[in-house]
Amino acid sequence: MAEQKTWSIAAPQKLTFEEPVTELRVRVVGGAVNVVADEGPARLEVAALDGPPLYVVQDGGTLTVSYEDLPWNGAQGFKEWFETKPWKSWSRTGLGRKAWERSATVTLTVPAATRVQLAGVSAAAVVSGIAADTDVHGVSGDVTLVGLSGKVAANTVSGGVEAQSLTGKLGFHSVSGGLTVVDGAGGSVRADSVSGDMLVDLAPDPAAPRPVDISLNSVSGQVAIRLPHPADARVEANTTTGSLSNAFEDLVVSGGFAAKHITGTLGSGSGTLRATTVSGSIALLRRPAADAGADEGPAAPLVLDKKVL
Repeated sequence: MAEQKTWSIAAPQKLTFEEPVTELRVRVVGGAVNVVADEGPARLEVAALDGPPLYVVQDGGTLTVSYEDLPWNGAQGFKEWFETKPWKSWSRTGLGRKAWERSATVTLTVPAATRVQLAGVSAAAVVSGIAADTDVHGVSGDVTLVGLSGKVAANTVSGGVEAQSLTGKLGFHSVSGGLTVVDGAGGSVRADSVSGDMLVDLAPDPAAPRPVDISLNSVSGQVAIRLPHPADARVEANTTTGSLSNAFEDLVVSGGFAAKHITGTLGSGSGTLRATTVSGSIALLRRPAADAGADEGPAAPLVLDKKVL
């Protein structure tokens, strides 16, 4: 059994871990966290640090990067830390504002098969190339996810999430944060936000075609979905006072003054697309055919409220 090793990092520093890493846990407050998949041993680079030292623990295949006064306490503790509002729990423990007055800029390089769990308050996060499951929890920091193939769960309060070239399932929950998905080939997106906008652009995956499984819910946020050609899904989109836009002649737009609906079946209907808002608009858009020819150029960008896909 591998011996547990610990480090206290009080200044910019680089570490290389001799033992293989299969699970990464990161908990920070402010700053930035970059997690990158690469071959070779796991590595940590702390580029900047303001506040107490980072507490680094390697216990078998699990690598934890956090603070000594914010212990990990296992997977359940990770969930409880986020859901019980950190600023309140810190105040009760006497940390108060000092808990906020810390930031770290760190980059972690781990094997692609490493499971990643990341939690932060205002820290920005980037996760790239990971093939195992990825869980990201944050308050106001923005999250960027690139080239992930495992199951992804992203939860924020006001931070936005941008995802590119994901091939696994994506779950997203936020209060006011928005979601942008570019070239999503996984086909499965389930997202909820009160006021955040959602822009989902699905690309066909010829290597592993699969039915779409989309469920987007918002109260006042705008929703835009672009489907690959040919599209294949049962569609149900509803808004109470928002507007509707539909690019598919096989779908029916109904309703009037009150609720409005887009319903119907595209292709054989093997997939499912559901979108619901109260006052936000909903747009269903179509990607150009993949064999349209080189002269057609790339698919036109999706523009919504100054955001571009």
